[in-house]
Amino acid sequence: MIAVAVATLWAQPSAPGPEDRLALGVPSAIREWVARLTSDVRAHGLKGRVRTQCLLGTEVEVIQLGDRWAEVACPTQETSGWVPIDQLVNPAEDDTKGTEHLVSATATAIRDEPGGDVAIPGVTMGTRLRVVGPGYRGWVPVALPGPQQPGWVPQRDLSPEPVGAAEGEPPATGMATAGLDAVKLAQQLLEIPYLHGGISAYGIDAPGLVWIVYRRLGIETPRFNERLVETGEAIDFDDVLPGDLLFLEHGGDPRMPAIVAERTQADLPEVIFSSPVYGKVVIESLKDSELGQITACRRLPSRASA
Repeated sequence: MIAVAVATLWAQPSAPGPEDRLALGVPSAIREWVARLTSDVRAHGLKGRVRTQCLLGTEVEVIQLGDRWAEVACPTQETSGWVPIDQLVNPAEDDTKGTEHLVSATATAIRDEPGGDVAIPGVTMGTRLRVVGPGYRGWVPVALPGPQQPGWVPQRDLSPEPVGAAEGEPPATGMATAGLDAVKLAQQLLEIPYLHGGISAYGIDAPGLVWIVYRRLGIETPRFNERLVETGEAIDFDDVLPGDLLFLEHGGDPRMPAIVAERTQADLPEVIFSSPVYGKVVIESLKDSELGQITACRRLPSRASA
């Protein structure tokens, strides 16, 4: 299991440079690492070096071990990469005990006791945590990866996992409501830096934004554009609703996903996306001149279909 808030999966152990050491430690200082990278490195310099990231508690399969590194497969993202061995831990025997919750705050920290010292900093939106006991003065105990004592998180930073998500079935909620919820969550991540391979509130790429937003809604989506563009059903541009996906030619990517926010007075939608050109998550209105850049429109599997 991933034992740090955010672990970066590298293409090979030699991929990180001296400027990446903050991302390799325990804890992983992802916010500080991203802050020290230039916009060009975040958008282009990590291509071919970083494959994706995994959040705290994600189960991975070890493929092989090297000197201080492990190659792991991440089944939920259908990819693999190398992580420092120190960022991994073996699951505890009772690792299914408790009630699944998702971090709903943009970011939080796990402490060793209510209001105590930080045990794991930088725990980001969409991280699954198991609440393993009763709360105490606004704090709840959560299981930590491996054979460790529970940590404590502010109860306000968590929300119950949507019903049915753990069984792989979408929760029963109206499509329109799900779409508006997706927009609200995406708006929560506006101005987050663009980061190739990123899926956290410290840096995120375009499909990563879709992945984390819909994960919060209990809907698992493919992590990468190649499969994401085939997910759900194809729809006409004139029929798009809030929460639908538009795929655009942008920044050299012919299939960059954007979340539809709403239609403007000109009846062209606003979209939210993580842009390598702007270097962050932005919201903007489509222009008539950009309509020819739309390569696909998709509606993700609805929670109403449960």
